[in-house]
Amino acid sequence: MTSTANPAPAGFPTFAYRMAPTGLATRRQLRAAGLRPGGHDPVAQITWRRGKRVAYLYRLDLAAPKRVATAAQREAIVKALRARRTCGVCGLVQPYYIPRRYGCCLDCHGGTR
Repeated sequence: MTSTANPAPAGFPTFAYRMAPTGLATRRQLRAAGLRPGGHDPVAQITWRRGKRVAYLYRLDLAAPKRVATAAQREAIVKALRARRTCGVCGLVQPYYIPRRYGCCLDCHGGTR
């Protein structure tokens, strides 16, 4: 998790950029390795940009494999994304997401506000 630096609790190890010991990884590094924190809290942090940016570090030995979506979950995602592209007025599936402020495709909206 990268965010604006918050003061670390006392005793929370902080390392400079690229100075973290082996065996620790950021969320992004875990994801690239096919892992996730697995419910464990961060054990350290790295800072850069003079302490204004922070990334939390997790132990690799406690990391769990990433979960894989089931076929039903993937199908539900496809349906939800298709619904976001379907016009509420003409019912056509557009190649873009329908703007929520209009509730219809740009052709049906006509460009009037």
